[in-house]
Amino acid sequence: MKETLILAIESSCDETSAAVIQNGNTILSNIVASQIKSHMRFGGVVPEIASRHHVEQITQVIDEALAKAGKTLDDMDAIAVTYGPGLVGALLIGISAAKALALASGKPLIAVNHMAGHIYANQLVEPLQFPLMALVVSGGHTELVYMPEDGKFQIIGETRDDAAGEAYDKIGRILNLPYPGGKKMDELAHLGTDTYDFPRAMIHEDHFDFSFSGLKSAVINRVHNAKQKGEEIVPEDLAASFQASVVEVLVEKTRRALKAYPVKQFVLAGGVAANKGLRTAMTQMMEEHYPTVTFSIPPLSLCGDNAAMIGAAAFTKYMQKDFAKMDLNAVPGLELGEE
Repeated sequence: MKETLILAIESSCDETSAAVIQNGNTILSNIVASQIKSHMRFGGVVPEIASRHHVEQITQVIDEALAKAGKTLDDMDAIAVTYGPGLVGALLIGISAAKALALASGKPLIAVNHMAGHIYANQLVEPLQFPLMALVVSGGHTELVYMPEDGKFQIIGETRDDAAGEAYDKIGRILNLPYPGGKKMDELAHLGTDTYDFPRAMIHEDHFDFSFSGLKSAVINRVHNAKQKGEEIVPEDLAASFQASVVEVLVEKTRRALKAYPVKQFVLAGGVAANKGLRTAMTQMMEEHYPTVTFSIPPLSLCGDNAAMIGAAAFTKYMQKDFAKMDLNAVPGLELGEE
């Protein structure tokens, strides 16, 4: 079988990334230029600044990805790019670069859903088995996704308000933790104990949707009330209590979804998949309730935004000859299964 090489580009938020992926499962290169230091002083991603950084870095990152893989643009079989969801300005820079390369080289263009990329990051670790269930947890999304077959997505549960990652970052800000707060919250949680009684929203309701805004409000109110009364808040215990609530809801909803949708494999995906507390709890649940279901979690390097996962997701589209036209545009609110 001929090797299929895909040059993938990812620029949906604050990482500029390019990768060369072979046959959808082998990373020849995966270059990621992070902007965390630029956004740190603002406590969150500033879209205009993110776009400017992408403009500055995109060409350099693509050149580096090709050089590290020891390949040229002529060696590529296709150019893949994220076209949503994400920040519209950031997306457009990656799309413009990909369209220019595809036009100049005569290679087909493949449009990839960023969330599909997170799921397919697991394909870079081991083959995906269908039917499959994925829990995608990131700064902007919390979704349970059923995949009856390769390239087909059904969202069976999603957040009705805040995403889990967004709640992590906002509580991190309340505790004066440096941006991004999610990672620091996870570290802090392992130093404390679950002593504050926070709600587990929708945990017993007979659907698979999530809600984290009430939990976020409960934590913020607890901190404000303590300040007004002159009481001391133990940051480690607050982080541990918040994390216990989030993790318990995610694990319980996943357990019930797997009971309702028998699958061969369950994958954890997205930036919050790097959370140590979630990884541990989900592993224990799978071992106890679904020992015959293959459980996959990407390595930490593939949990955050990166182009390798876009290249992995693009391979399925390449095999199906599902190519994009040159009028491809950014779709900032794109959902899985909308293509």
